[in-house]
Amino acid sequence: MKFRALMTVLLILPALLFANGGAEEGDEPTRLVVSSRLYSQPGEQQFLIDEVFPAFEEANNCMVMFEIIEDEPLLKRAQFQKESGRVTTDVVVSHAGQMANWIRNDYVMPLPVDQWTDRTFSKAFTESISMNGQTYFAPVGGDVYLTLINKKAMPYMPTGVDPQDLRWEDYVNWAAAVAEGEGEGKAAVTGIPQKSLIYMYGGMFLSYGSDFPVINSPEAMEAWELLTKMQYAYTPTVNSYDNVSVPMKNGEAWMTVAHMVRCGDAYQSNPSAYILAPAPAGPKGIGSIAGTSGFAVVKGAPHPELAVKFIEYMTEPAMAVKVARGTGGFIPPIDEAIEQLGDSVQDEIIAKGIMVMKNGVVSGVPGGDYSSWGAVKQVYDDAFQELILKKGEVSTAYLNDAQDRIDALKK
Repeated sequence: MKFRALMTVLLILPALLFANGGAEEGDEPTRLVVSSRLYSQPGEQQFLIDEVFPAFEEANNCMVMFEIIEDEPLLKRAQFQKESGRVTTDVVVSHAGQMANWIRNDYVMPLPVDQWTDRTFSKAFTESISMNGQTYFAPVGGDVYLTLINKKAMPYMPTGVDPQDLRWEDYVNWAAAVAEGEGEGKAAVTGIPQKSLIYMYGGMFLSYGSDFPVINSPEAMEAWELLTKMQYAYTPTVNSYDNVSVPMKNGEAWMTVAHMVRCGDAYQSNPSAYILAPAPAGPKGIGSIAGTSGFAVVKGAPHPELAVKFIEYMTEPAMAVKVARGTGGFIPPIDEAIEQLGDSVQDEIIAKGIMVMKNGVVSGVPGGDYSSWGAVKQVYDDAFQELILKKGEVSTAYLNDAQDRIDALKK
């Protein structure tokens, strides 16, 4: 098993050694190369390797060579492989915001989804997976944003507040009270640039009536004004966080609004120590950025038929539930899978996410509309540093300039 884990790490490099395009000589298993932007955490990968892939490998005499590559490098590699005529990847897992780029550039093949009659892809997640009447991606790993509170923060909760029905004013005032009482901030967000801060703030702006990723609308300005109260409410080490589940689990942070799987990871570690709730609401309701990823077969893949079998296997309803639970609580974007949820801790996380998805003011990630989504993220990160952590006051001129930077990145 340690050897398999090592192979997974090594395959983060381009899988050129598999360029012969078929099964190995003799009885050696076929190597199916799966390149994914999803399941980046080691525990998530280990669950797939230990609990999900073996049955497929045994049934098909293959080895799933699973690697993690972020969206933009994955697209660039697809371009290189197509232009060189040496396609070595069989399956990709892309974010919904990039699916249009995969389809328009002819990097992926249509899927025979009409033959998979036992599953229905949930409507909330199907906007990006098809084009021109054909389906190219099978959705996986739906997500929204949730709130996680360590019960140590309860003595500071404002009077009359229901943790399961938070307003943004409640959350901000609560975080400020914790900071004052404890002598330092205890709220967390990803302070390392180009991670998920854009989604936490973007969801808040949606709840005030703004669009995403608009940063300077009157509605967003109202939210920014409230956020200035958070200047000292974040932990002193917030700029070191690329994953809020770590400081939430070790007690360094007590409060966060974050990706449901990161909240779920901390919550599952000790459910009695935390309150898990929907993201806070604004005047327009609960706002959240919603995401999903999707499986696709790379055009020219060495093993296209096996790749289709793999996607069919991974999106079978019972397997979709198993994967969602085992990787921290993603929403399985398949109606028949959602129907199988029960009352476990993992299912509680998923149910909270489904509630936000169904009842909230939700936006997807329009990454394909911009020349660099990472650069858009950076605009939000810079504003967070300048207006919240450094100054604690809103500057209309700064935010107008920030919006100009975002608009300049539109394709």
